Amino acid sequence: MKKAYVVAEVRVHNPGPYEGYRSLATESVARFGGRFLVRGGTRDQREGEDAQHDASLRTVIVEFPSLAQAQAWYESPEYRQAKDIRVANSSGRLFIVEGVEA
Repeated sequence: MKKAYVVAEVRVHNPGPYEGYRSLATESVARFGGRFLVRGGTRDQREGEDAQHDASLRTVIVEFPSLAQAQAWYESPEYRQAKDIRVANSSGRLFIVEGVEA
């Protein structure tokens, strides 16, 4: 079975309220069998830097056992609550991509 990855690039505008997102997201990811591979580490922007994409973006990569589990997590009531906080206090993009056959 192919694993799936949630990839997000986020610019946090309101750090205080955004903190509520972290614990809710962590709990929901674990509930759906996911694990964080990257969570805001140092970003070395090598190509494509522009007004929307630069080294100040927070990068997050979460691995899930399958595309179906990643999609179920994103659509879940548990994550929806966290997502509402993220959307209200940051901007960015998020996508789910299927990995290669192991």
